[in-house]
This record gives sequence, C-alpha cells and structure tokens, in this order.
Amino acid sequence: MNKGAIKSQASGHMGEAEGSASVAEARDERPLFERFDAADVRALIEGYPLAWVCGGGAGALEASLLPLIGVYDGEDRLIELIGHLMRSNPLHHALHENPRATLLFSGPDAYVSPEHAGRRDWAPTWNYAQVKVAAEITFDEALTEYSLKVLIDAMEARRPAPWGVEELGPRYGRMLTRIIGFRARVTGLSGRFKLGQDEDDATLRAILGALPDAESVAWMKRFNRER
Repeated sequence: MNKGAIKSQASGHMGEAEGSASVAEARDERPLFERFDAADVRALIEGYPLAWVCGGGAGALEASLLPLIGVYDGEDRLIELIGHLMRSNPLHHALHENPRATLLFSGPDAYVSPEHAGRRDWAPTWNYAQVKVAAEITFDEALTEYSLKVLIDAMEARRPAPWGVEELGPRYGRMLTRIIGFRARVTGLSGRFKLGQDEDDATLRAILGALPDAESVAWMKRFNRER
C-alpha cells in the first residue's frame, strides 16, 4: 500500500513540486521533521490505515481505533477518508452531536540505542512517523456497503485468494444493519516524520545497518534518500 497528502489549510504542510530536490529543500523553512509531501502521507495512511478517530467536543470526548481508506485528488493530495463504525459505538453519537474530528495515524516506530548507532557518546532516541488530520464527519447509510468494499479490497488485494463479502452469505445483510459508513472531509493536516534526518552520514549508516525493525529502516531510507 502506498502514497499522498493535503495542503493543510491551517499550516501548509506540503513540499514544493517545482525545481530540483536540492532547490526545493533549500527553500523549505519547515522544521526538519515536518518536511514531507503528498506521497509520504499517502504511503503512511495506506501502510498503516488503523487510526484513532477522536471527537465529540469538550467534556464529551470519545475515541476509537478505526481503519480508514484515503481518497485523493488529481495531484495526489488527501481530500477525504472513508470509514465505518458500529452504530452502538459512543463515538457515533458524539460525532452526530459535533461532526468535527481529529484522526491520528501512527506509522513505524523504533527505539534507537547507542548500540545501533555504534557510539557510546550518542544519546538513545525514538524514531517514528505520524500524521494528524482534522476532518468533518458525515454519516451516510448509502455509503455503508461501499465503505466495507474499499476497505476489504485494499486489505485483501495482495492475498493469493482474496476474500469477498459474498462468502458470508445471509450473515452479511444482518451485519450491515449494525454499522454505518461515513466520510471524513479533510480540513487540515500536519505530520511529523522523525527518521534520522538529523544524524551525520556515518551514524545514519550504522543505524540503518543495525536496527532490527525493517519497516523503520525502510522509512528512514525514504526520508534520507538524497544522502
């Protein structure tokens, strides 16, 4: 699963698309760990689709882990997410009362020891990738079956014998009555990708060669590909 993002209406977290990579980087005044583009956001959401969905407003906060599927525009920017939840979930009522939500996606993370860096004069750290999305939630019964289809299609796509809902038989119809689909229209987005960009070349190479977490290593390489 892979790649995309939206330009945050509040904070403008998007890389420039023009010029060489080095020129764009030179113009990028964002903090080091907040330099990412649409493809990075899409890769994280598609690779780690289970997000905390939080909403309900002051004094009535509810939160649930829900799998979400992104929808992207012609420039590969995230514009909305499709999901579903149980009607009995307290979050359903909370978001009916106040449709504004925060969606928290967490990508790979790993503790990095001085042993991995090959240096005793180096402090341990934790590498991670995260995206926070502000959204407006709209529930839609007509979207329920579609929300299941896009999720199942995405998760089953690479399996040798992909599973389909028709295999549930009569149970499928009964399940549909207990859940409801929704759209989460993106109104803002921010992210933080702390993946070794601040390390010197020798230390970075040592960590990449020693860290046992393959996913974290892959993302570190992604964010240090110019080095």
